[in-house]
Amino acid sequence: MNPHKSKAGMARIWRALLYSRRGLRDAWRHEHAFRQELIMVLCLAPVIVLVPVSLVERAAMAATLLLVLIVELLNSAIEAVVDRVSLDHHELSGRAKDMGSAAVLLALVLAGLTWAAILFPVARSMFS
Repeated sequence: MNPHKSKAGMARIWRALLYSRRGLRDAWRHEHAFRQELIMVLCLAPVIVLVPVSLVERAAMAATLLLVLIVELLNSAIEAVVDRVSLDHHELSGRAKDMGSAAVLLALVLAGLTWAAILFPVARSMFS
């Protein structure tokens, strides 16, 4: 067992929240892509509330936006670990970074397709 980790209780939960807050702060400070995606999420969030769709559709729209941020955080973590190990070019390092980037791309495609599938019928009914 890792001696640096607490065993249980509210203190562990509190520290986990502080670490998470620090992770979000560091992502905002050091990761340009995370900032761009967070701004995109904040711009699109009001649409979720304003568009006349079901609760399940709203949840799907919100979930795909959160998924983009989650995957970007994981991608940034992979990049940080790879860079920590070595800044030298290595095939496996490049592969890890490329796969992380591909995961972000797929999350963005999923978000776009989900939003399109929900919003196109709404727009069509509004303008017909």
